[in-house]
Amino acid sequence: MRVTDENDLAPRLREWLAGLPEEAVPIPYQQAAEALGLTPPRTIQRVALALEALMREDVAAGRPMIAALVVSRRGDLPRQGFFELAVELGRFPADPALHEAAYRQELARVMAER
Repeated sequence: MRVTDENDLAPRLREWLAGLPEEAVPIPYQQAAEALGLTPPRTIQRVALALEALMREDVAAGRPMIAALVVSRRGDLPRQGFFELAVELGRFPADPALHEAAYRQELARVMAER
């Protein structure tokens, strides 16, 4: 992908995520940063902000959150900010004990619509 200004990160990230083969997802934040051509500083933060924009768009449009395809390299779940925003947007329950199950359902919805 080409390196451009911050304003088009979210649409570029959506396009890239949508084009990934099923066997390649979920992917870590760092891989998304590299695919977008981001260089330090704040590469992961910039990916996270783009993912948040995608989450807002998807929830507003009634779509599964494509941001579910991006996870922490320290496991197979997104970072805490994903869950906090999903709760704020009304997509996930407030109880953190239910977050992993809600995430697995969201990921399944994303994969079913690919």
